[in-house]
Parts: sequence; C-alpha cells; structure tokens
Amino acid sequence: MTDALLPSGCRAAAQRARECYFRKGCNPLAETGRSKLQNQRAVLNQQILKAVRMRAGAENLLRATTNNKVREQVLLELSYVNSDLQILKEELEGLNISVEVYQNTEETFSIPLIPLGLKETKDIDFAVYLKDFILEHYSEDGSEYEEEIADLMDLRQACRTPSRDESGVEMLMSYFVQLGFVENRFFSPSRHLGILFTWYDSFTGVPVCQKNLLLEKASVLFNIGALYTQIGTRCDRQTQAGLQKAVDTFQRAAGVLNYLKETFTHTPSYDMSPAMLSVLVKMMLAQAQECVFEQMCLPGIRNEFFTLVKMAQEVAKVGEIYMLVNTAMNQAPVKENIPYSWSKLAQVKSDHFRALAHYFIATVLSDHQLGQNDDEDQQEKAFSQLYDHMPEGLTPLTLLRDRAQRSQLAKAHLQRAIVSHEEALRVCGLCKKLRNIDILQEILSVAHKRSCLKYSQQEREDEFLALFQAPDILPKTDHKIEMIPPQFSKVKVKDFFEKLGPLTVFSAKQRWTAPRTVNFSCEAGSLGFTVKGGPPVHVYCLDPGCPAASAGLKEGDCLVSIGGVDCKWLGVTEILEKFKNLRGQDMEIQVISCQDSAASMLNKSATYSAGMQKTYSLICLAMEEDKIDTTKKVTPKLSFLSWGTKNRKKAASTLCLPSVVSGSSTAKKKLASPFTLLSTDGSLY
Repeated sequence: MTDALLPSGCRAAAQRARECYFRKGCNPLAETGRSKLQNQRAVLNQQILKAVRMRAGAENLLRATTNNKVREQVLLELSYVNSDLQILKEELEGLNISVEVYQNTEETFSIPLIPLGLKETKDIDFAVYLKDFILEHYSEDGSEYEEEIADLMDLRQACRTPSRDESGVEMLMSYFVQLGFVENRFFSPSRHLGILFTWYDSFTGVPVCQKNLLLEKASVLFNIGALYTQIGTRCDRQTQAGLQKAVDTFQRAAGVLNYLKETFTHTPSYDMSPAMLSVLVKMMLAQAQECVFEQMCLPGIRNEFFTLVKMAQEVAKVGEIYMLVNTAMNQAPVKENIPYSWSKLAQVKSDHFRALAHYFIATVLSDHQLGQNDDEDQQEKAFSQLYDHMPEGLTPLTLLRDRAQRSQLAKAHLQRAIVSHEEALRVCGLCKKLRNIDILQEILSVAHKRSCLKYSQQEREDEFLALFQAPDILPKTDHKIEMIPPQFSKVKVKDFFEKLGPLTVFSAKQRWTAPRTVNFSCEAGSLGFTVKGGPPVHVYCLDPGCPAASAGLKEGDCLVSIGGVDCKWLGVTEILEKFKNLRGQDMEIQVISCQDSAASMLNKSATYSAGMQKTYSLICLAMEEDKIDTTKKVTPKLSFLSWGTKNRKKAASTLCLPSVVSGSSTAKKKLASPFTLLSTDGSLY
C-alpha cells in the first residue's frame, strides 16, 4: 500500500499485516496519555450507544402498551436507564475536560489551554459497495480495483489514530481531499450508495449514523481542527518559537472549524452545530490571543511607563475576549452540551487577566511620578486613551502632576484587581476539575498575593480620603488575531481511482453506456472521422458512409480503448499517433456514449455560501427527545445537498461538473480538488 511500513515486530505475522499497518502521520500503537484517553472515550461511546438504544426501546414500549402493570415496570426501567446514561455522559465529560493530558510535558508555569478531543468512528468496508458501483456505473470489473479500495480503507483506518504533529494533520487533510474524489466518483446526488457512516459526538457520545459521505467529510474536518488544538496545547510556552507555533495552530484550528460551520449547515451532531462551532472558534481565537500576550511577557516586562500602559491594554483585551467566550458558552443550546469546566475556566481567565490590567495601571500610577525629563504630552495622551471616561473631577494632566491623586487612583485600581483575583479563585474553587489543577491554583494565588502586597505598600496611616471607583481599562491590541482558513490545495493527493478516467467525464453524476467494440478498416488511409478534445477524445465530423460508421461508431462517442489498450487519459496527438501506427490494419476500438437521461442532473448546483466551494445541508436526526407528531403535516425534507433553483448563475459551484460537448475545444486536464518578566526593578508578572 502507499506509504505503508510494517513494524519489525509484525513482519513474521503476515496474517496480521493489516492490523500492524503504519502510515506517515499515524501511530496506532503509541501508548500515550492522549491515546489512552481516546480508547476510554471509544469504550464510553459504545456504552452510551447501548443505553440510548435501551431508552428508545423502553419509550416505544411505553407508548405501545395499555397495561398499567407493564407501564409501571417500564417506567422503573426507564428511570434506571436514564440514570446510567447520565452517569456515562458525566464520565465522558470528565474525559473531555482532562486538559492536563494534552499539555506540554515540561515543567511550565502557565495556565492550561483547552484542546478538543477527536471524534470516534466505526470501521467501514467499502469493497462490496464500490465494486458493485464500478460494475454498474462504469461497466468495469470491480475486482481490478481491489488495491485502490484497500488503499482507501487503510487511509481511513490510519486517520482514526493520527499523530499529534504536522504529519497527522497532513494525513487527515489528504483523506479529506481524497473524499472529494470519492464523492465525485461514486456518490450520485440522485441516490445513496448504501454505505453507513457512524460517528460519535465528541461531547455527548451520542452516535450519528447516515448513508451519506458528507457526514464523513464534516467529521474529518472537525478532527483536523481538534488535532490543531492538541498540537497547540502541546507547544512549549516557555520559548518564543513554541508560543508562536501555538498562536499559529490555534488560528488554523479556528479557520478549520469556521470553514466547517460555513460549508456544512444543519449538521446532525451537536458538536458540529453552528452554535457550538461558533463558540469553539471564539475559544480558539481567545487562546491564540492569550499566547500572544505570553509572547510579550516572555522576555520580561520592563517597569517603564509606556510599556506598562501597553501591557495593561493588551491583557485587558485578553480578558475581554474570554468574557465574550464565557457569555457564549452559557447560552442555549451550547450550555447543555459543552463541558462545565470549560465555561468556568473561561470565566476564571477573564477575571484573572482583567485583574492583571488593573495591577499594571496601579504600578504605573504608584511607581512613576512625572519628572523633569519626562515627556508630559505623551504621557497625557497615553492616559487619555487608557479610559473611556476619567474619574469625576480628574483630568489626565491632573493625574500626572498631583501625587496624591495618583496614589488614590492607584489604590482604586488595586482594589479592583484584588476583587477580580478573589472572584477568579472563588470560581475556580467551585469547579471540582479546576480545583484539582495545581498549576492553575498556584498562578491565581501568586497573582492575588502580589496585588495584596502592592496595596499594603500604598496604605498610609494619615490618609482618610475616600477612594473612588477605578474606571474600566479600554482593551487594545497591536496583534490582532485572525482565523487562518485551511489550504487544501497545498496537499498533494493522487486520486486512487484515476484508472477510471478523467474525473470531469467519468464521475457519478454523468452516465455513460457500456463500452461498445467497433471493428473497421481504413480506406485509402482515411479514418472517416476526426477526434477532438481530451482526455478522453471524442468523435466528430463522422462520415456516415465510412466503415467505422457502418460498424456502429456514432458522432460524439468517447474513445476509451484502441487495440485493447486503455486510452482514457490520452489526448488528440497521442490518439492520432496510435491510429497512424495501425494504418493498413484492421482496427478495434472501444467507445462509450453519453446518456441523455443524466443531462438534467448536470444542471444542478449546490447552494453557494460565504465564498466557499460547496455548502452542504445535513439533516439532523432526532435520536432522543425530538419526536414527530403524526397528527401534524410535515413537509418532506430535502436531500442532504441543498440544491439551489433560483439565481443559478450565482449558485454555481464546483459540485456541478461540466458535461462533455463533442464540439468543445481541448478539455482542461484538471482534477476538481475539493479543495521573566520585569528585567529591571521588582518582578511584576
């Protein structure tokens, strides 16, 4: 198989070769904490599936029976099943929030970041379905494609255990691009192939089963984004290179998840719903912004006026973003499915970083009095841009010149910092999972003690002035974080089934007749027809009286074989060279003809959305509480592809492959790819 290596310990057991399959970017035998976590999640998914089925059966029996004794027994059993299901979901949530498993293994003094767990799936045997389709649709022997089918299945199996590095991401991307080829080759919009795809929700563990390749593509995209988050949390955040890599991977994770949200609409899994994906995108961008702030802090924060003002606004920006993330996490329906500790960690970070902003400004006000050599105008400008409004009775110039007022405002900022630190510690103590993360508790405690110590240094016995409320610090950043969309075009992938012919012609959306054999001989060195286009080439300008026409050749026929040699990928020059070599001999060619019944199908196109190549609409299956009332009229749901019927010119998409016209010019040979702190005085942070 392509890129396959057998480990040395498995070479003696040929019958277990497929079990020991290795591919670049895949390490299924690695006993890491992350892989053990994935195995535990897979076991829980199976147990949750069993409980969901038992609950569905009990609910059906409850609706069907009229016997009161049976109803009582069913209700009792149903209560037990619901209790077991709740316990299993809590266990799965515990695995999802095990953030320490994904962190860097080195000793670090950094607040943990949140990764996403990979979605689990079941094994699929493509062989029978693809062989039958090849025989039926392409009129070829499916057994000749056993190696290609095995390559596809091996690649899918490897994608279930990707390595946590760039090779793993590249492998997942290559499988996603390969699915684009498979979709065009074998999945017709008019009918399902019959392959049942099963994927488990990464948050709830509830399985989703559909006979649609789009569920497979969407789930692979989710896993690409999840793998990026795991790479980001694993980066060494004590080095500039590690922090930069973390920023980049979280931006890429946000780009992939946003691409998934805008390309696949109405997904049948809660973890891929638009609401959940929007929250996850915000969370990834917030973590990227946090890493940017850590980059600025890494060489040390100089105890200097303008540096502290800048750092205060930067960290205030981080706190603001986490506040928005926490608000989004507490909105329905996300609140019911997202891990509880995630929202609490976002709240803790919001309070912690806002407290740091107030601490930095308090340090500016207490440690830096206006001197003769200082630039008064620049400091006044910095203060005027620090708040949206100044405290009553104060102006930036007054603060610069009045030492007492500066001290009062510094104490007010320290009070707000202490209150925010205490709130962060309180929220952290309410969550059992966060309470068990020692490094988080230590960081919050150290920051709180530092602010309290600074406040105690500002106290004077003869000071009786009442403190006013410190204003909010305006968040501002010079390092705006943006999503990086996935670049599938950079992934070089070979179509496994390219032997079937050029994808623009030999696809599931275009139907062709079975190959016809045409035997003829040239008269006076003339074929009696011309070929154009390609690959593959088509017959045109056919002389009705020539031997080829008499033997059954038709205008517009597509040449697939000459003298028993496949010529689907040959152009006009190569075809004419073959005919020239056979001059004076009896010729045997095979041709196919386009069926008109598929012409109407070729005009359909997928709904265009937000500049994406395709927009898919997956029907959401009601697996639990959502039931359809039979007394109500229900409009029939569309297929998984949301076809656009209005403004077709605007709805053009790569999903609609061009049909072959016999009089067209040379066809383009192009595959449709689916695309330490204070370095001078005392330590501040």
